[in-house]
Amino acid sequence: MKLTASAGLHGSITVPGDKSISHRAVMFGALADGDTHISGFLMGEDCLSTIECFRRMGVPVEISGQEVLVHGVGLHGLKAPDSPLYTGNSGTTTRLLSGILAAQPFPVTMTGDASIEKRPMGRIITPLRQMGAAIDGRDGSFCPLTIRPAALHGITYEMPVASAQLKSAVLLAGLYADGPTTVIEPAPSRDHTERMLRALGAQVESDGCRITIHAPQTLQAVDLAVPGDISSAAFFLVAGAVVPNSTLTIRDVGINPTRDGVIEVLRAMGADLTISNVREGAEPVADLTVRSSRLHGTEIKGALIPRLIDELPVLAAAAAFAEGETVIRDAQELKVKESNRITAMVNELTRAGADCTETADGMIIRGGKPLHGAAFESYHDHRIAMSMAVLALGAAGESEILNPEVVSISYPGFFDSLRMIGG
Repeated sequence: MKLTASAGLHGSITVPGDKSISHRAVMFGALADGDTHISGFLMGEDCLSTIECFRRMGVPVEISGQEVLVHGVGLHGLKAPDSPLYTGNSGTTTRLLSGILAAQPFPVTMTGDASIEKRPMGRIITPLRQMGAAIDGRDGSFCPLTIRPAALHGITYEMPVASAQLKSAVLLAGLYADGPTTVIEPAPSRDHTERMLRALGAQVESDGCRITIHAPQTLQAVDLAVPGDISSAAFFLVAGAVVPNSTLTIRDVGINPTRDGVIEVLRAMGADLTISNVREGAEPVADLTVRSSRLHGTEIKGALIPRLIDELPVLAAAAAFAEGETVIRDAQELKVKESNRITAMVNELTRAGADCTETADGMIIRGGKPLHGAAFESYHDHRIAMSMAVLALGAAGESEILNPEVVSISYPGFFDSLRMIGG
């Protein structure tokens, strides 16, 4: 994919449905009694992997455009698949499904692509085993995972890291436990699981960073509307801020307060970013407008990190355009995503002429240097590919994105959207 510097980005767009919510809508709809109609579903490869896994366990799922109809089989209606479940590139599918499969009356093996087989699963294996699960991984903590039938009991688990995937795996296993299950987070992570389980009738209590689910219980199907993914909107928020003569509006974006850290950071960097047309519901939604801005460096660390972990690559690209120093700390989690996103972004920003340094838990970017186009690696990571595409729109000369098709994991029409606004 070839890109050149843009003279200005303009227009109003929508982005695909939220990836995290789309995964959960299928999973929880499958476990509910009745039919769950999902609108705004993200038709990306990861979410389609979730659908295929549940189809193979006997859950009928119909797809029509951006809408999905899940015919739920109830908490105890899943059937044994006839071969290992394949989760593709999806860490969310792999980790959340582990919590569900830990309580099923049949053995199952779960595996994924080369990237998934390198991503550690020990952080979910540990609490699930404490609940009584019989779960084993290759070399202790890697896929393929083998899960055998076991009776689960409720636990109180203090999480070592703030991770929505870890929290969700334990809470989903808690649906099948013999008593309450409590997770205690070190800092708030995205809360889509708690919100959606409550919407389906589960008894979930939250007290700060302490979340408790009670069992046994049943889930009742409801219609679910998936808002636009703020992680996808982030690429356009940064593009609109760094490309001169730009004004962009991204409509119908989810602004869940456990996910809106990218807005807070961009504003701290001096971005002209406004929120309008706010609608409250199961998930708050709004329109976001961004205009070209003179950005300056900032510090991103601590409790902010779980609220913007997926947006850190594109924020690193924004920092390369900003005056002064930007420091990203406490982001070790970036090392175990689809790629090592710390190393990947430092390598590619340096390739474009940026002055940046990798650290043990993040990176330091000394912004304001002239940036030029280059042939950028994607590392088979959708967020790296899209981050470097955004940088290319503001850099001098021509750029190439190698293996650009990887964007289909979360945003199949990404480059079409860029063209629509003048990229």
